[in-house]
Amino acid sequence: MNTFGRNFRCTNFGESHGPALGVVIDGCPAGMELAESDIQPLLDRRRPGTSPLTSPRQETDRVEILSGIFEGKTTGAPIALMVRNNDQQSKDYEEIKEKFRPGHADFPYQVKYGIRDHRGGGRSSGRETLSRVAAGAVAMKYLTARGITITGTIRQVHGKSDPAEMEQEILAAKAAGDSVGGIVQLKATGCPAGLGDPVFGKLDARIAGAMMGIGAVKAVEIGDGFAAARAFGSENNDPMTADGFSSNHAGGILGGISSGQDIVVRIAVKPTPSIAKLQQTRDIGGNVCEISIGGRHDPCIVPRIVPVAEAMLALVLMDCMLESAKYQQ
Repeated sequence: MNTFGRNFRCTNFGESHGPALGVVIDGCPAGMELAESDIQPLLDRRRPGTSPLTSPRQETDRVEILSGIFEGKTTGAPIALMVRNNDQQSKDYEEIKEKFRPGHADFPYQVKYGIRDHRGGGRSSGRETLSRVAAGAVAMKYLTARGITITGTIRQVHGKSDPAEMEQEILAAKAAGDSVGGIVQLKATGCPAGLGDPVFGKLDARIAGAMMGIGAVKAVEIGDGFAAARAFGSENNDPMTADGFSSNHAGGILGGISSGQDIVVRIAVKPTPSIAKLQQTRDIGGNVCEISIGGRHDPCIVPRIVPVAEAMLALVLMDCMLESAKYQQ
């Protein structure tokens, strides 16, 4: 399952400590202007080493377009995007290569495949999301030209909603050798009504699947989400007026199809599992042992996950739009 999408298909590749990561996009309409400069800003927002709140790993994350573009426009052929790794330090993982890191995919990967890349987690590393962001930037270029805007905001970090308090929570966790999580909200504005399919192709189901496909995400809400379970039907319904809807508790999706209102999504992001605090675990031989994870890690994934979640929402919306003939050019 390294390919995402039905019409705008993105196959990503690469590992955290390999020579490069990238994505091959198939199904992008021809004739769209596209350059590295359209993709780089989103990658820069996801890039590590930009502040004390993120991993100190220094990567330029410069994207290269290898195919699918001629004279500055898409040709309809597969678009290959690649970013080279420059600052991987695999030696940081030698001490723990025989141990399963708590909260990580080490144990299930070992059970499923009988082999795993211990260098930063390989494919299970958060660095894999770089490929998603590159593909999402292409989708955003397409959506923006059609009046659709996607924005992501941090709503909470470790239960705090004030920006200064959020920063304090992250720095305090970092100083303690620990980590914290939080909540991110996404909003797609200008989305036309009619996107998505009934029953198993519902737009909200596809969005939820895309968000849960991000390694650190543990829960997804559409519209009022869990708060809807505490409301009366008279409170949760969105009345219609001559001018449209008077509220948006549904988050822009009814019956699995977009209503033309803002699409509102919230995701719960778990604390970074790589922490310096001593934890109990098992090694590959089944022996109970202790582990302290060194290396360079984010004390909070939330700030850098925002562009990843934006990208995944963009991929879903573009994929749905390409199912309608009127959006295929």
